[in-house]
Amino acid sequence: MKQLLKYLISLVVAGGLLWYVFKDINLDAMLVAIGQADYRPVALYGVLILVAHWSRAVRWGLLLEPVVGYRPSATNLTLAVLTGYFANLLIPRMGEVTRCGTLNRTDDVPVNVSFGTVVAERIFDVIMLVLLIGLTFVLEFGRLSTFLTEFLGSKFNLAKLQDNTGLVLGGALLLVGGAIAAWWLFGRYKDRLMQNPLLSKLIGFGMGLLDGLLSVRKLRSPGLFLFHTLLIWGMYYATMYVLFFAMPQTAKLGPLAGLTILTMGTIGMAAPTQGGLGAFNILVGSALALYGLSPQDGQTLATLMLLSQWLFVILYGGISFLIVLAKNRRAAVAESEVI
Repeated sequence: MKQLLKYLISLVVAGGLLWYVFKDINLDAMLVAIGQADYRPVALYGVLILVAHWSRAVRWGLLLEPVVGYRPSATNLTLAVLTGYFANLLIPRMGEVTRCGTLNRTDDVPVNVSFGTVVAERIFDVIMLVLLIGLTFVLEFGRLSTFLTEFLGSKFNLAKLQDNTGLVLGGALLLVGGAIAAWWLFGRYKDRLMQNPLLSKLIGFGMGLLDGLLSVRKLRSPGLFLFHTLLIWGMYYATMYVLFFAMPQTAKLGPLAGLTILTMGTIGMAAPTQGGLGAFNILVGSALALYGLSPQDGQTLATLMLLSQWLFVILYGGISFLIVLAKNRRAAVAESEVI
């Protein structure tokens, strides 16, 4: 019931955002424009995004190697990553758990350990996003400062938020202090806590998670890890930019527009809705208006981008899911024959 409630809330939020986005858009004209788009850039998008997913899988393997003592094959890692994206499209925030569970089935890697490495991986992605936001602001400061001022000013009462700054800082300090106190108490009473079976399992899971998170310090190939991090985000940029050429209205947008759209689109994809639905449309469509596109054309391109992403997530993820099922079935048959 809890998972169902989360899913329904996510759908309601996405539905509300979509209504806000499309209430003033001519949907018939948008569908016609998408139908008339040049799908060669979309096909190229499919190749580029597959390279990004493969690179993410290889980078994940680099994090796993010092923790589990070996590196799972690039094929199994890629299958796990693609299956995770497929699950995340259906149920928000389930992708990370699903890919760890998939790798557990194919390579018997403990879920808590692999999940810790996923958390570490996400930390690097957040760092890259922060750097990307900073770079975008430096190169497109005039456009973005105007956009954020108008966008946030229309959605929130900024003056009221400023009045509550002290309360927010106080709450943050309280959380930090509570975390430090909890860590101290855990260190002092760890042996006593481990005597409780339930707490022992929870602590064991947490320690495995921490071990995976700290795997970054044990990397054997930090240069290769950095290379794949840059390759992943380079491919993300290329996927956004190449779709500009799918429509004549957006074919003349320059490389800086691609950087802005990548930044806004990544932030939109972090929203707790299916595949960033709604939030992606709002941020990308609004950002495209900074480059002279009408709301109609901006939302048409944003929708084409989102549909392209979903198409290849379903295609690659669905195939990967079936391959994993087939592998598990063959492994089960082989085990039964041995027995």
